Amino acid sequence: MALSRQMLTYMAWVAAQVVALGGVAWYVDRQVTLGFSEEGWRPFTWPFPADRAARGRAYSGDDHDVYVWLTLGPPGDCPEGIETDEALERAIDVRILDPRFVPVGPGERVRVTDAFGRARLYRHKRHNGASRYAEAVAVAYNCDVLTAIIDGNARDPAKRTMGREALEANIVQVWVVKALEER
Repeated sequence: MALSRQMLTYMAWVAAQVVALGGVAWYVDRQVTLGFSEEGWRPFTWPFPADRAARGRAYSGDDHDVYVWLTLGPPGDCPEGIETDEALERAIDVRILDPRFVPVGPGERVRVTDAFGRARLYRHKRHNGASRYAEAVAVAYNCDVLTAIIDGNARDPAKRTMGREALEANIVQVWVVKALEER
């Protein structure tokens, strides 16, 4: 028995709806896994392979992205923490984003919540030849190191401050506490 044209149209319509609902379910599940957006930061999938950086979280803001990961254990100069630019570069390799990163100047001491560390500004070229600035941040707390790269218009102090505030946001801090509890 042959199916009528109308029945084939209905079956195609139902199949399209099932595929669309499956796509929506996949997207919602992915967003729940990544976490919820907070204060203008939208999570996205961690872009780095495990051999280059520990598993972390990535957030996108209006003008820049923030990549955050946690290194458990002694960073090399524990218990003093991240006091020098050399210690910062041992704790975080900014070249995971782009091997053409060049430091702009000396780093500075920073505070993220109750932890102290160091931040340093870097410059790199985009594929279109335009300069882009990123800031590497590493803070130590009890020999664990929270590291981050704030990539975008990090030359602007206000943008760097926004990126550092993202590290203090609830969504990042909850993830850090969970990671510390699971070790």
